[in-house]
Order: sequence, then structure tokens, then C-alpha cells
Amino acid sequence: MTRIILLGYMGAGKTTIGKELAKTLGLSFYDLDWYIQTRMRKTVKEIFDERGEEGFRKIEHNMLHEVAEFEDVVISCGGGTPCFYDNMDYMNQQAETVYLKADPDVLYMHLKMGKGVRPLLLNKTPEEVQAFIREQLAQREAFYSRAKHTLDVSLMDNFEKIAVSVNRVREMLQQ
Repeated sequence: MTRIILLGYMGAGKTTIGKELAKTLGLSFYDLDWYIQTRMRKTVKEIFDERGEEGFRKIEHNMLHEVAEFEDVVISCGGGTPCFYDNMDYMNQQAETVYLKADPDVLYMHLKMGKGVRPLLLNKTPEEVQAFIREQLAQREAFYSRAKHTLDVSLMDNFEKIAVSVNRVREMLQQ
């Protein structure tokens, strides 16, 4: 039985690496946000709008406990998942955890290029987004750094480098 949970800030590449890692290892892939949206039949933004961040985090906690019981999976969790309740302890108990660490400027560029709606970044200017990323990353680092493994993904800007990152995660997990 294999369980791998990828964590890190939004835009770090958890879903991108997670899908590729699952494919190369022959495991199922679950993105926790997508799982929540499927189960709740609402987007993360709709849940945030209806229940606020606290309401969303309760749902996220419950859904994490659901998917982290699955076997032979790679799970990418939301950027805030490790920072609430006992989530980080629980993830470390259930799985091999990998923190995908990236420089704030790299995260900003990834988020700027991304097409997804990020509820926490809505209605912010580019400068406000950059400041927000730096501030939140500083707050979340204490949780992220508790992962069993850390991989710097700051240079993951093309498919070749994604493959290199996936191989590095595989190597880490075999040690």
C-alpha cells in the first residue's frame, strides 16, 4: 500500500507533479480540491462564498480524512490544508509527505499564468498578490517544513523539468 501526499503553496505544482508521479508509479491521483468539489457539487469558490474560509476548512479536513484512507494513491492537497486542525500530523501518520517548495516570485508567476480561480487572491492587485504570497508563505512554512521530504521546485518551468522533479520525488521516497 502506497500513499503519497504533496503539499505546498498554491501554484507550486502539486497537481502537475502529482498527476505525473501517479502515472509513473501506477497509482491513482486525487486532487483534494477537486475531490471536495465533486463530493460537494460546488466549486471551492462557491463553498468559500457560502460558508467562509472556516466552513471550507472543516469540509477540507473531513475530506482529507476520507481520501487519506485510500490505498495506492498520490494526493495533492490545497495550499492551506496542512495549516488547519491536526491535518499535518494526520498526513504524516497516513502517508509519505512531500513539500514542494518554491520561491515566492516563482509562485507569483505560476499563479499569474494559471487559469484557475483562487478565492484567496480575488480582487487583489498584482502588488497585493505578491505581498499576500510572501506573508502567507512565511506563516505556512512552519507547517510545510514538517513534511517528511522537501523538494525545491523553483525551476520547474517546462515539461522536461517536471519529469526531473517527478524522478527526484521518486528517489526521495525510495531512501
